[in-house]
Amino acid sequence: MAQVRTFIAVDVGSAIRRTATTLQKLLAQCGADVKWVEPENLHLTLIFLGEVDDRELHAVCRAVSKAVVRESPFPIRVAGVGAFPTPRRPKTIWAGITDGAENLARIHDLIEPPLVELGGYRREDRPYTPHLTLGRINGEANSNLIAAEIPKHLAWAGGHSAIEEILVIGSELRRGGPTYTILGRAPLEGAMDE
Repeated sequence: MAQVRTFIAVDVGSAIRRTATTLQKLLAQCGADVKWVEPENLHLTLIFLGEVDDRELHAVCRAVSKAVVRESPFPIRVAGVGAFPTPRRPKTIWAGITDGAENLARIHDLIEPPLVELGGYRREDRPYTPHLTLGRINGEANSNLIAAEIPKHLAWAGGHSAIEEILVIGSELRRGGPTYTILGRAPLEGAMDE
């Protein structure tokens, strides 16, 4: 019985990937030791499931598809930079979602109950906040270096993209970083708003 590290996400598209990669390079100039997300791995996570029995993956994909099939495609816009837990003590650097944040939150709320029902996922304690993870910081000295950079990029504009499907993704952790495989696609088939 194999386990697959699994999460539900949306692809941000190549234009946002390019601008986010440029931002990562700008932030990296401060010299902080940050594990930057590889350009091909940049995505918006909706729900992280963790280890899922490979025999359950079909049920996960079916639950996600069924939950979102009536949702319409929508645009997202990425802008601004922040950090968790706070910009003064950053551990994770992220780009914000302006347009489309409500849509992402609604889709999260649609797919969470059926996934909890499947038994392979425990509901998060904190509310879902859509964000694009850019990198994770190693150590306090690095945290201080990057904290000085974040305020310089608050007005950063990362571009926009159309979201037309929700992805179920498998993640294999390797020495050079994770490798992602799309396990399922759930198209948003609702009518577009005029």
